[in-house]
Order: sequence, then structure tokens, then C-alpha cells
Amino acid sequence: MITDTHTHLYSEQFDEDRNEMIQRAKDAGISRFFIPAIDSSYTERMLDLENNYPNDVFLMMGLHPTSVKENYKEELAHVKEWLDKRNFYAIGEIGIDLYWDKSFLKQQQEAFRTQIQWAKEKKLPIVIHCRDAFDEIFEVLESEKSDDLFGIFHCFTGTLEQAKKAISYNMKLGIGGVATFKNGKIDKFLNEIEIKNIVLETDSPYLAPTPYRGKRNESSYITNVVDKLVDIYGLTFDEISEITTQNSKEIFSV
Repeated sequence: MITDTHTHLYSEQFDEDRNEMIQRAKDAGISRFFIPAIDSSYTERMLDLENNYPNDVFLMMGLHPTSVKENYKEELAHVKEWLDKRNFYAIGEIGIDLYWDKSFLKQQQEAFRTQIQWAKEKKLPIVIHCRDAFDEIFEVLESEKSDDLFGIFHCFTGTLEQAKKAISYNMKLGIGGVATFKNGKIDKFLNEIEIKNIVLETDSPYLAPTPYRGKRNESSYITNVVDKLVDIYGLTFDEISEITTQNSKEIFSV
């Protein structure tokens, strides 16, 4: 059994063949799909996905940092309303993204901190999105660190030092297609990170692994990531699958 801890199965990019794409993943041994939120415009699609695949998908709730705009307080209120209304498996994806736009940094920091505090109240893990913002992310985590702060550093692309720092905040590293890239860099030091700190993800439809790089990603391609970790850790395919799924169970409690 393989767990995809981060996949946007509700994406418009899957509207033409969603059922077939999910079946391909199941046929490849992927049986658990954790679904991150973006903003209120996707909530209905997420709920529809859960309704259609009640035994396979596990929803998160949160406000993605690139959706933190002028109306971010309204968006946060939407997140809080849903968190109080029903159960979710994590608060995510949340964090800071300074790649596209730095003008909302303060608002992103506030939204990140607020959602971390909600996660603690709900005893939920967080799933962190970080792009060009390691220092800013770590600053918030440092101010919020505690035994009840835990989760996943989604799509980890940092250095060995940053990996160790993320782990020190009770975060596991979400490893996906980037590990297979020639210039991905993280494959050069992952063997120095104990596999107990690793979970698998695709971030589909984004960041397809080699040999699909540049094309639409899908959850079945996570097997290419497993193959890469087999090379890195010297374990079997089944061992990687079992250990990383167990790691995901420790985070999501399901």
C-alpha cells in the first residue's frame, strides 16, 4: 500500500479523465489520497471528490499562501467555519510563498500563524507550503513551536540543514517528483535523513517526476518516486511503501 500525502485530485486538469486517473493509481497500489485545500473556490470540488470516493480520499482544510490577497480575512473565516463544521485530517496547505508576489508577506505570515493555532486547538497536523520563504517559515514555526505542533513540510526542496531544521519542528518531509530531477539536489543528501522522517507525495497535477517531467502529474507516478528512494536508501520497493505509509499514519492518524 502506497500513500499519496498530497494530491489535488479535484483539479480542473483531471476533469476529462478523473475516474480513469484514480483507477490507474489504485492499480499501481496507491490506496490513500490526502487532498490539500487552496481556497473557498475549491471547497465544493473537494467535497464532491470525497462524496465520489469516500473510502479513498481524506480532506484537509486551509488557505494556500498564494490565495492570501485583499480578502484573506474572509477566506480565513471560510476555513474556520468548515473546521468547526466537520472533521478534516489536516490544516493545509498553508505557509508562505514569495516566488510570485511579496506584497502580501505580512498577511501570509498572519494567515500562517492563525491556521497553526487552529491546528493546535483541533489537534490536527499542518501541511506546509514553502516557496522562496524558508527563513520566513522557520521564523513563524520558531514562535509557535510546541509538542502539539506537527505535520508535513510539503514538497521539500531545501538543503540538508533546512531539512534537519524542519524535522526539529516535528515535521516530516514530503518527497515527490523533485527527488527524481537531475537538478533537484535533495537526492544528494536524502540518505542522511532517516526514512522515518519521509512521506511520499505527488502534488499532482504539478511536479511530475522523471520521465514525465513537464507533463501533467498524476498519483500513479508516485511509483517513480518510490523507485528513486529505493536507490537512495537501499531498501526494497515494498519496504519504502510500507514505511512511508506508516509515517503518514503517524501524522494523519488514519
